[in-house]
Amino acid sequence: MNLNQITVPSLNVEKAISFYEKLGLKLIVKSLPNYARFECPDGNSTFSIHLVAKLPEGDGVYVYFECDDIDEKVEHLKNSGIQFDQEPTDQRWLWREARLKDLDGNQLILFYGGENRLNPPWRI
Repeated sequence: MNLNQITVPSLNVEKAISFYEKLGLKLIVKSLPNYARFECPDGNSTFSIHLVAKLPEGDGVYVYFECDDIDEKVEHLKNSGIQFDQEPTDQRWLWREARLKDLDGNQLILFYGGENRLNPPWRI
């Protein structure tokens, strides 16, 4: 089994498309007003957004996007107008992470885990 796709809710798919394209995802399906799907720039995963009448309450969805050059990527995105809630920070679980929210409040984490992503020292 392999994780292929994540889908997040949105109140406005068309506005969300622009946001995710700015992040660097490539739009491959545009079925407005209900749905859009993107290719991630690395690997074979896809990411999609779908229209909802009401967003989930609470913390909602957390989506992690891995990038080798996290500091440069965050700086580039900030220069293009994307706001981050947390600058790239080394975490105790041995990943470097930056956090932001999309237009619908979904939690996005850009991170670099390197070898520790799949093989942390505490792996079973």
